[in-house]
Amino acid sequence: MPTIKEVADMAGVSVGTVSHVITGSVPVSESLRTKVQAAIRELDYHPNHVARSLKTSKTRILGIIVPDMTISFFPQIIHGAEMAARERGYSVIAANSSESADRQRELLSLFRSQQVEGILVVVAAAPTPLGQMTRLIEAGVPVVCLDRVPEKIPVDSVSVDDVAAAELGAMHLIGQGYRRIAIVTGPLALKNERRRLQGYEQSLKRAGIKLDPALVWQGNLRPDDLAAMCGERLRDAAARPDALLCTNGPTALGALRAMRACSLETPDDIGFVTFDELTVDELFSPHITTIIQPAYEIGSQAANILLDRIENGASEIRTIRLPATLKIRDSSRRV
Repeated sequence: MPTIKEVADMAGVSVGTVSHVITGSVPVSESLRTKVQAAIRELDYHPNHVARSLKTSKTRILGIIVPDMTISFFPQIIHGAEMAARERGYSVIAANSSESADRQRELLSLFRSQQVEGILVVVAAAPTPLGQMTRLIEAGVPVVCLDRVPEKIPVDSVSVDDVAAAELGAMHLIGQGYRRIAIVTGPLALKNERRRLQGYEQSLKRAGIKLDPALVWQGNLRPDDLAAMCGERLRDAAARPDALLCTNGPTALGALRAMRACSLETPDDIGFVTFDELTVDELFSPHITTIIQPAYEIGSQAANILLDRIENGASEIRTIRLPATLKIRDSSRRV
């Protein structure tokens, strides 16, 4: 097994310089960094992070917990966090809570026992006791929440501006002439889902359209359940909405399955807008109008906030709300 001294000899630098390149703890010129990295690759050298962490109490590892890695939004968040961390000499371990509060609790405990230096969390949709996260913060473990921001916890957070994002989609549908617009939401126990509902309601009010509670379809985050729920409502032609606004990817997939089961087409029978790009969008025709969240940027900014807190100590709580963009495609075009 190659040693750090062998890497230094091959690169023609000191052992200290190799260490600085590996840890990112001290700036190194680009020419020396290139030589060291080439030697590391040539020798297939792997630093002993465990030994170093025992010596320095620093692992230079971050943990990130997301609810469901099969939903394309969350891998993009992980990618953004990973790239930001790499630029500052840190690695990222990602884990999946499967929307389970118990699993989230286990992962937070696991990350702490593995001495990660900070944790990024997208909280699970299941009712989640947040005392553990509060205790982590009070114990000095830096935590940043992404996308879903828990209430009543003093924690740094990065997410989209949910109200404004929902208004983008709702006002677009209204501008296309739709008036009976149903909103399909995830669990309203989640603050971001409530905020998206708020944006929908504000858009209707601004346009002088009376809110119909029967057009607020609250679901969960399981597409099969959502398909069944939407199907029941879409089969009644007399009460059927003329457009759907979905607040996340799973609700969109469920609604699209229900529309297909009811032999409804978009936009001929019903207009359609959703949050988040669907990875199977190319299978749908016409293509889907989408409210695009800056997932990569959410992950990147959250990681940098976390690293700032790790490296620079306490500071004021930071709350970042990023704008969404609307990608207009055929599913919502009427005029």
